[in-house]
Amino acid sequence: MLITPVFLRMFPAMRVKITGLDPHQQYYIAMDIVPVDNKRYRYVYHSSKWMVAGNADSPVPPRVYIHPDSLASGDTWMRQVVSFDKLKLTNNELDDQGHIILHSMHKYQPRVHVIRKDFSSDLSPTKPVPSGDGVKTFNFPETVFTTVTAYQNQQITRLKIDRNPFAKGFRDSGRNRTGLEAIMETYAFWRPPVRTLTFEDFTTMQKQQGQPGLFLFQYAYKKRDNPKLCSNVTVTKLNIQKQIRALL
Repeated sequence: MLITPVFLRMFPAMRVKITGLDPHQQYYIAMDIVPVDNKRYRYVYHSSKWMVAGNADSPVPPRVYIHPDSLASGDTWMRQVVSFDKLKLTNNELDDQGHIILHSMHKYQPRVHVIRKDFSSDLSPTKPVPSGDGVKTFNFPETVFTTVTAYQNQQITRLKIDRNPFAKGFRDSGRNRTGLEAIMETYAFWRPPVRTLTFEDFTTMQKQQGQPGLFLFQYAYKKRDNPKLCSNVTVTKLNIQKQIRALL
């Protein structure tokens, strides 16, 4: 799980289906995240394993995420999938925004709490979850995660890019590239041999064309090689000139 001083939404987000509630009773749904053990970990690249690296850091102040749909009836909770996709994490111990604070390189277990209204008097984002017969706590071993400030596995990086709606800027990067970059990659097999251009080359181009950016692009894609592409380049010559100047 990625955490930074600037809070990030928890991904993958936890989603649970709740049954067995009194349809007419009012409930809060909350989540906290607790350490699995008192160890700190490190990732060993050559063996692709997590290894114990020492004792855990000092405990952080307790934080509880209260689901924004609280307070709601048991019937309301049971008719929907309860998602914690708005829960935010940080490793900034001075955070005063109510986000859940975690240490990097530690293992944690999320816990879901169903709290009946009459047991919620002590419920607070900055206090431990109250206990009693009106509070039920659930945890799922498969949701244990290790916190990092940078992903240690490229497959996890790819999973987040592909599945996280808040990482769409990194998804299918070819569609987000500038016109110049996209064309240069798509028609890479039409490129002439790469050579170093000197100041004199640019001076000559400017004298011949008066439009060095357009000349440079037409030099790479001659009309006899690809007339359609050359026509498109001419239509968008102003944008191409700016992009080429920026690259040079």
